[in-house]
Amino acid sequence: MEHQPAYYRDSYLQQLESQITSIEGNCVICADTIFYPEGGGQPGDQGKLTISGRTVSVFDTKRDKATGAIHLEVEDGSGIGVGQTVTQQLDWGRRYAHMRMHTALHLLGSLIPVPVTGGSIGAEKSRLDFDLGDHQIDKVDLTTRINKLISDAHHLEFSSITDAELDANPELVRTMSVQPPRGSGVIRTVRIGEVDYQPCGGTHLNCVSEIGPIEISKIENKGKRNRRVHVKFKKD
Repeated sequence: MEHQPAYYRDSYLQQLESQITSIEGNCVICADTIFYPEGGGQPGDQGKLTISGRTVSVFDTKRDKATGAIHLEVEDGSGIGVGQTVTQQLDWGRRYAHMRMHTALHLLGSLIPVPVTGGSIGAEKSRLDFDLGDHQIDKVDLTTRINKLISDAHHLEFSSITDAELDANPELVRTMSVQPPRGSGVIRTVRIGEVDYQPCGGTHLNCVSEIGPIEISKIENKGKRNRRVHVKFKKD
């Protein structure tokens, strides 16, 4: 697999030293980064950069669609130059919550065997939309079943497949609204034990037990066939 950014090599890495390779307005581009760029329903990371003793806030992270470069969007890019060494620091609490939620949504999708039409990941609550058809779901039943999967402590494995392999197995793509990025020749995959396997470009946990107790808080009717399932962390 091609060289991966630091957020893929170690999703638990909270600090990284790198070099600035480009400045575009108030966007800083580094040779390597722990900041995950917005995509697939997962928000871009936030945090801070320390450069020559000065600290600036990173309020969002996005990927340039044309070049693929990861843009760290800062409040004030003045005085920052190409070639400088920068220490990146994640807002770890927010990122870790997104990792917990993202992995939880994969478990939720495994329990509802219909196409996913949309989704959104948050630090406290998230959702998936399903093209439910005649399939029946119940929030109490789903809460019980998803927490059982969490308690089973399945580990995650990360690998890749080629574009051709995905073309030969189109059923691996569960999301109708988001398609795996193509063009590089390889597509990242996430496997959760024998529970779930699909292409995914987001950050995840190493083990589902880290999700902690969650609940299906609401199921909304969003059309004749579409149902929106809301997930949130259970409060102690």
